[in-house]
Amino acid sequence: MTLPTLTLNDGFTIPALGFGTYPLVGDEGRIAVRSALKTGYRLLDSAVNYENEGVVGLAAREYLAKGKTSRGDVTVQTKLPGRHHAFDRAIASGYESLARLGLDRIDVMLIHWPNPSAGLYKEAWRALIELRERGVVRSIGVSNFNERLLDEVIADSGVVPAINQVELHPYFPQTSLVAKHAELGIVTQAWSPLGKRNAPYAEPVVVAAASRLGVTPAQVILRWHLERGSLPLPKSATPSRQAENLAVDSFTLLPEEVEAITALGRPDGRLFDGDPETHEEM
Repeated sequence: MTLPTLTLNDGFTIPALGFGTYPLVGDEGRIAVRSALKTGYRLLDSAVNYENEGVVGLAAREYLAKGKTSRGDVTVQTKLPGRHHAFDRAIASGYESLARLGLDRIDVMLIHWPNPSAGLYKEAWRALIELRERGVVRSIGVSNFNERLLDEVIADSGVVPAINQVELHPYFPQTSLVAKHAELGIVTQAWSPLGKRNAPYAEPVVVAAASRLGVTPAQVILRWHLERGSLPLPKSATPSRQAENLAVDSFTLLPEEVEAITALGRPDGRLFDGDPETHEEM
């Protein structure tokens, strides 16, 4: 199964759909990640704070050792935690992540949360630029940054993030931020792309589209992401569900269906109080 790719503003490409790994840990996590790779996923999303970089890296190395897929076809990304935002600490954290992954490089590294009260996100961004220049990291980006914070790091460094990974699902479609990304050439990645406990599977427009296409409501939502140009990162440890989530490139939604699903957005659509201006994770 071959998914389309998205071209980043640094010239590299990544798969248009990835595999989320939170909270997959231990041997169960390794098996789940290997299953995802066997199913056809080629983008693995990890983070220091997920405490599973070692598991993700091991699963990737085990799969690549079979020789059926080249290293260049598998993108592994991780995230810098808030407690490591100071420049020197961020540099050290990048090398530590590389060691835990056990790979030749980190394909993508993101700042996990901006943590504005600490005020070190611009410093952290400069450190990611340095890690890229050293060859530790290939592509760099941010996560959970709003428009103001994006403008600040770009003005400070002159470097536009390649990616911004944010909460994005039908009840929180982030229309303004997605438009900002398009203007700046930033790829939008979506965490919790199905909405977790608030998944809109029973919404009439989703049910109708699923019925018309002969697919599941979850597949409709993932296709909605692709139609909008966002890169969803669904997570499942179940092989059959992994395959179902990946099989969304053989059908398309009607423009009016995309619009109607986007219109499900709510002012209180966040899954939790994850406003980048106030929520912080160290």
